[in-house]
Amino acid sequence: MHISTTVQLSGLRTHLVHAGKKLLETTLVPLGLFYLLLNLTDLTGGLLAALGWTLAAVTCRLVLRARIPAVLLLTTSLLVVRTVVGVVSQSAFLYFLQPSLQNFLIAAALLVTVPFERTFIARLADDFCVFPPHLVGHVALQRFFKRVSLLWAAVFTANGVGALWMLAQRTIGEFLLVSTAGSYGLVALAAVVSLLWFRRELRGHGIRLRIGDGGSLLPTGLLRRLPFPPGAR
Repeated sequence: MHISTTVQLSGLRTHLVHAGKKLLETTLVPLGLFYLLLNLTDLTGGLLAALGWTLAAVTCRLVLRARIPAVLLLTTSLLVVRTVVGVVSQSAFLYFLQPSLQNFLIAAALLVTVPFERTFIARLADDFCVFPPHLVGHVALQRFFKRVSLLWAAVFTANGVGALWMLAQRTIGEFLLVSTAGSYGLVALAAVVSLLWFRRELRGHGIRLRIGDGGSLLPTGLLRRLPFPPGAR
């Protein structure tokens, strides 16, 4: 018997606010400090300012005994290496080359997992919604995640090409402004397209997508039989 199912993006607003804070802490503030100190002092001053902010963020969490996100530890470790390379070489090009090349690595990871049943982007989607067991292997979901992987691979490839071109052709100020705005603008546009595409794909199979905090992904008639709170893993 066909069961009409509603898939709800639980906690979407919370995820967006959280992502915005992380973007500010790990990207926008360090870049702003780098550019400010670059103009007030020199390249070394800018490099050390960006690194100092990130190290301060880690130190504050240690002092407060707060959990240090794995992503923050990873980005801090990479930033230390980049700063050493930048200070020794006195080359802003080499300093920004590594994060620009990361776009191609992410695109490759997305493409490599396309043939598999569970793609890389499908695993990332688990951070925003939890699909009930009878939908995990649904042909509509599998087809969508395979196709949207191609979209996001193209997005990251475009970001990588654009970043490298800006880095080679423009000043540091122009690179920071245009590449950052262009990159996150393209990502935001792709996210909207993906969400609308996701809703349309599900609707074609009798699955309704509801956006908003709270609620559950399972059919209403099954909620009372759950041994755990809705949304728990």
